[in-house]
Amino acid sequence: MSTPTDDSVTIVPIWPAFVIPVLRVLEGGQTLHRKDVADEAAVIADLSREARSETLQSGGFRYEQRLGWALSHLSKASWVSRPTRGHYAITDAGRAALERFPQGFDYALAREVLKPFWPTAVKKTVTASTPGSDIAQADADILDPIEQIEDGIRRIEAEVGEELLSRLRDSHPDFFEQAVVDLLLAMGYGGAEQRGRRIGGSGDGGVDGVIDQDALGLDRVYIQAKRYKAGNNISGETIQAFVGALHVFGATRGVFLTTSAFTPAAINYTSKVPSRVVLIDGPRLIDLMIKYRVGVQVQKTYTAVELDADFFD
Repeated sequence: MSTPTDDSVTIVPIWPAFVIPVLRVLEGGQTLHRKDVADEAAVIADLSREARSETLQSGGFRYEQRLGWALSHLSKASWVSRPTRGHYAITDAGRAALERFPQGFDYALAREVLKPFWPTAVKKTVTASTPGSDIAQADADILDPIEQIEDGIRRIEAEVGEELLSRLRDSHPDFFEQAVVDLLLAMGYGGAEQRGRRIGGSGDGGVDGVIDQDALGLDRVYIQAKRYKAGNNISGETIQAFVGALHVFGATRGVFLTTSAFTPAAINYTSKVPSRVVLIDGPRLIDLMIKYRVGVQVQKTYTAVELDADFFD
């Protein structure tokens, strides 16, 4: 499964693009379960395998989320009906819509045609949109709440990530070395006993930390951490020296972490050596620290609700 780090790079169509495919699935007069509607509409919309595999941060497939919103708006407009829980059928109004809008919908047309059926609060929000703003983005934020929440979280994490990276680059080398050890322990390396430590400093033998994967230390992962500024990328020679240090320790696995990036030569060299060396650059380092809550803390937790259809059965 794939999860875009930025909603702008998603290849899943916006929800209005699914309106006509959904109606096409149902135009034969059959009553279909929501999942079957989604699967067949995805075929009609010609979604690629990659598009179908995109997931939301909260779980679930993005295309199913957007198809669900299309179904929700079609239900509000009475273009489809729900004869039984989770099942949909087209209505006469839906058939008329198929004839009226054969070219499909974009956000502007969806807003024009379906706005009368939106909840009052949503209509007021759209009406009050800032003149000249991006209508597509405004409608996406208003009409797809789960993705709106996730987009807000992404923006917060991007801002925090920039500050976190800046702090790491300005930190003392000892602090950074301990931070990356803490990260690997938080990721589950070192077992329940958290067997990991910083060993940087004079006489460190070319490594900055070590993680014991077993209680006796028979299986070890060695760490190298370079606190470099942007543009000061790790060279192939530096990786070669790290691999040499691993050989001195009799190790076959290592993790090289940096606040900058790796040159193509460094990446190429790593792919050819027998030792298993994982390279973690600045952006990935920040993503991992945020994911495993190292150097950051949860400020607030919000809960999204949905109707419990089973309660009414």
